[in-house]
Amino acid sequence: MPYEHILVAIDLTEECDPVIRRARELAVSNGAKLSLVHIVEPMAMAFGGDVPMDLSQLQQQQFDQAKEKLEALKLKYPEVRIGDSHLTYGQPRQEIHQLAKAQGCDLIVVGSHGRHGLALLLGSTANDVLHGAPCDVLAVRLKRPE
Repeated sequence: MPYEHILVAIDLTEECDPVIRRARELAVSNGAKLSLVHIVEPMAMAFGGDVPMDLSQLQQQQFDQAKEKLEALKLKYPEVRIGDSHLTYGQPRQEIHQLAKAQGCDLIVVGSHGRHGLALLLGSTANDVLHGAPCDVLAVRLKRPE
């Protein structure tokens, strides 16, 4: 059964290119719609001495930078149409699962470094997304920098 809507979860680093390319290949071969999502994780309250610091301005800057990077990716990959990219605050696993359900996605594509040992026990976004996903999940193996 071919995929109809592929959701690509990206971190907006250079490592997301092979993930998008792999998802694009699947979208073309299946005639599927391709959507991107990036989740900006909320910053916890930080304390400078005894005085709590308001991080809302820093959080907004982080969100604005992510928006600019996402727009640049949409120009680089024109098959991701306007309105088919999503940028939101939250915990990656929950937001990706919720978006996949809401958009009727039948495949989520994520990048994975294939970590072992302690890194695997602590979990990664790819591992986290896999558990409880509402559809198939493809983890694209990312090469470690030399």
